Amino acid sequence: MHSPTAGLLGSFGLGRRNRDSGHTVEVTLGGRSTLYHVYKRPFADYFLRKVSAWYTLVIFTASMQEYADPVIDWLDAGRGILGRRLFRESCTQLPNGSYTKDLSIIEQDLSRVCLVDNSPICYTINEANGIPIEGWTNDPHDEALLDLLPVLDSLRFTSDVRRVLGIRGFS
Repeated sequence: MHSPTAGLLGSFGLGRRNRDSGHTVEVTLGGRSTLYHVYKRPFADYFLRKVSAWYTLVIFTASMQEYADPVIDWLDAGRGILGRRLFRESCTQLPNGSYTKDLSIIEQDLSRVCLVDNSPICYTINEANGIPIEGWTNDPHDEALLDLLPVLDSLRFTSDVRRVLGIRGFS
C-alpha cells in the first residue's frame, strides 16, 4: 500500500470471521485449466475498507498474474481500491527459487512505503520497510489483520515509516 501520507504495500491471504464459503478461481496455463478454491482471511474486508481510506493500496505478489488477478478482483469487490497490481514478473528470483520484491518500482521515495508480507525474504531488498504477518491457512479466529491496524494508522503521521518500524521492532 502506498500513500502520499505514508505507504504500505501488501500481499496477504484475506473478511469477517471467515463465514463465507470462499471463491473458486479458474486458472489456465499452457492450455491446462485448474480450479482453485480460495478463502478470505478473517476481517479482510474490514481491513481493506479501513486501510484504503488511509492509503493507496498496491498489491505486490509473487503469484502469477493468471491466478492473482481473479483473486484480487474478488477481494476488491468492485470498490476500485486494488487497482495497482504487481505480479511475479516484477519480483526478483533468488538462486534458491524464492522471490523478493524491490519496493522502489512502486515509489522511489521509500520513506512513505511499507510491505506487509508473510515471507520475510520478500522484503530483504527493503528490509526497513517490511511489516511481517503470519501466514494464514484456515484459522477462523485469526485476528492478525486487526492487530496491524494501530500500526498502520500510526504510520500515516510519520515522515519516514522506516524509523517507526525500526523502533517498534517490525524490521
